[in-house]
Amino acid sequence: MKYRWLTTKLAACGKQCLGALLAGLLAGCAAPSSTADVSEADDGGGVVRVKLRPAARLPRVLLMVDEKSLGSIPTAEVEALGAKLLLQQNVPVVDQDMVKANIAKGQQLLKMAGDARGAAALGLQFGADVVIMGEVVAKPSARRIAESNLRTYQAVATLRAVRTDNAATLATASEDASIVALDDIGGSAKALRAAGQKSFETLLPGMIEAWEKGGGVGGGEAALTHVVITIGGLDQIWKLKALREQLHGLGLKAQNVVQRNYTAGMAIFELDSTLAAEEFSEMLVLKPPQGLKLQVLNVSAGKVDLRAVAAQ
Repeated sequence: MKYRWLTTKLAACGKQCLGALLAGLLAGCAAPSSTADVSEADDGGGVVRVKLRPAARLPRVLLMVDEKSLGSIPTAEVEALGAKLLLQQNVPVVDQDMVKANIAKGQQLLKMAGDARGAAALGLQFGADVVIMGEVVAKPSARRIAESNLRTYQAVATLRAVRTDNAATLATASEDASIVALDDIGGSAKALRAAGQKSFETLLPGMIEAWEKGGGVGGGEAALTHVVITIGGLDQIWKLKALREQLHGLGLKAQNVVQRNYTAGMAIFELDSTLAAEEFSEMLVLKPPQGLKLQVLNVSAGKVDLRAVAAQ
């Protein structure tokens, strides 16, 4: 009897152990096996888990923000914040120190980036796919809060993201923020960061969504580069005609071709192309109109200057 009773107990125990083992294996299979696409970041309010996209699909971004503390003192609060937020989303950022080291005159740099085409040309110099440009200014209120040393500091941020291959605007954002603080330096810095944070929360998702919809690098089929071509040396009408016919015969590489002007042997054409300006100029030089040779004088973002000479 004792032997039979012991055998029964052992069998029951074996079933329980086997059940526990199977349950553990099933739980292990159901649990997530990897969190490689998740990043944890602390934004001051706790740990935030951010889903990452593959960096190869995202644009390389150059931050070029003209920001002023107390209305006139240059700072880099918003650029530093923007770089941090971009890196948290796995977006590569052009090294700001490298940019500043290669540009001796910072004020001229900011002036160049005042329009979309200037910003695009600037970004291309540093290998960027997108330039985030704009202005952020923080100013204190004229008076302190009654019977205290506190003062209100208000900042306004206006930012936009521009593609460098065709100078197209991907997203824009404009936000303001107010901070109450004791000292000018700390209050102004906090106001700048607050306005920048609100702007980036709108700008970055819109920028990434527009970039992915446009096909990323190269822009896909829907992305066109607007190119203005100025050509000199067209001193005879047959040269102008040959060039115009050449442009109209390029298909998708030259769409919406319009001749804007022709004066004293110089013509101006505007068109939309699936090629960047530098690639379009190379194509024209390698395959010129019959009887002509083309020389490139200047290429910039969306602009090509050429000279036509008779082929020997």
